[in-house]
Amino acid sequence: MLRTSLAAPTSPPSPPDARRRWSILAVCALSMFLVGVDTTIVNVGLPEIGHGLAVGTHGLEWVVDAYTVVLASLLVVSGALADRWGRRQVFRCGLLVFGLASLACALAPSLGVLVAARAVQGIGASMLSPVALAIVVNAMPDPRERARAIGVWASVFGLSMAAGPVTGGALIAAFGWRSVFWINVPVVVMALVLVAVFVPESRAARARRLDLPGQVLLTALICLVVGVLIEGPRIGWTSPAALAGYALVTAAATGFVLVELRRDEPLMDLGLFRRPPFATAVLGATAVFVALNVSLLLNTLYLQHTRGWTPLESGAATLPMAVGATLCAPWSGSLVARLGPRRPLILAGVFTTAGGLCLTNLGQHTSVPLILLAHLLIGVGFGFANAPLTNTAVSGLPSSRAGVAGAITSTARQVGAAVGIAVAGGLVAGTDPSGFAAASRPGWLLVSGCGIFLFVVARASQPAPAVTSHDVPGRSRDGTSV
Repeated sequence: MLRTSLAAPTSPPSPPDARRRWSILAVCALSMFLVGVDTTIVNVGLPEIGHGLAVGTHGLEWVVDAYTVVLASLLVVSGALADRWGRRQVFRCGLLVFGLASLACALAPSLGVLVAARAVQGIGASMLSPVALAIVVNAMPDPRERARAIGVWASVFGLSMAAGPVTGGALIAAFGWRSVFWINVPVVVMALVLVAVFVPESRAARARRLDLPGQVLLTALICLVVGVLIEGPRIGWTSPAALAGYALVTAAATGFVLVELRRDEPLMDLGLFRRPPFATAVLGATAVFVALNVSLLLNTLYLQHTRGWTPLESGAATLPMAVGATLCAPWSGSLVARLGPRRPLILAGVFTTAGGLCLTNLGQHTSVPLILLAHLLIGVGFGFANAPLTNTAVSGLPSSRAGVAGAITSTARQVGAAVGIAVAGGLVAGTDPSGFAAASRPGWLLVSGCGIFLFVVARASQPAPAVTSHDVPGRSRDGTSV
């Protein structure tokens, strides 16, 4: 009965005209801007949140990572639900949940309530990120037009990530830290209206069954990894609690792999990771977001704690990063459409590596021009990276599985964001202002290492053939399960 109700229609709807296609892209990009901004906008406000709620750096890490961990955990299942129930329907539900959770964040009286509300925000955001890309891919049947659209989509998402601290600094200076959540409400209302007007309903020709065991194990794995990284400096890396955490991470990872390999319709097609372009694109997305979030958190805490800058000043210091990402992301999309992903990935590696190296000798009185140059280089690298990584990952999966394609890459990004925050916070937790610069230096080496890894991704990136039953066991030639 269920299979009959989900059968593909005999005559699929024709794609929308050009003006409507780009209107759809604009609406999805607006919603994606929300997701990206909320991944980073809170960073610049962490000292003010800590002062307002009387908590230290350790507790503040969870304000950021509660959002990113839940977002990363649920992206794949949200993409699958959108393919099954309808992408516009899930997209609108995500906007509503995100908006209500933003209200709860703005009104939170304590750290616990704020962290819980941020987790609910992550649930809403998980229904936006992969679904937005799936809607765009579905509306753009021409490969070249789709590549340009993905470039625009990636540039907006990249801009939102880099612009978050600037926006947050300005809002906090004018209205206090709660305003970084209030601002979401009118944007969500506008997005809901635009979705109703412009975005058509779409779903996969054949939806997959939900993989609840896989979803539970994936959520547990991501939460455990991030939890160990955040709590490790406090409890001690060799303490019994830490050793128990390592054992649980190993058990969750092993269980996830075993469950996914045995299911006919898994949450993640692990066989896809045997294909170098797809596997390296996913790892590259993780590395890029580790670098970005390490940079943003270390920048915020260094400038405010060590240099005594205000939130507005420290947010403004990331403006070169936002400018670099904004200018280079569309350029990167154009390069991908004309030349393929390798050249923009090489550029991303060069600039990210150089930006991290600029601050590996960071001190209490490092010159401001050098700090701004590092931010510019990292922003340029980030701008060049997103479009080729997204394009390579999506090209490695069948178009009928666009929701899952976007979800896997977006999961990698958010895992990278959560890990970056946890690692950066662990490096400087409990450090006094005079020792902060020295304690943060390994973080800048990590940023450079992430940039170097992009050269590996560039070497492996080639236009991937469509997935067939020969590539992934248990798949038919159109990418659906058999």
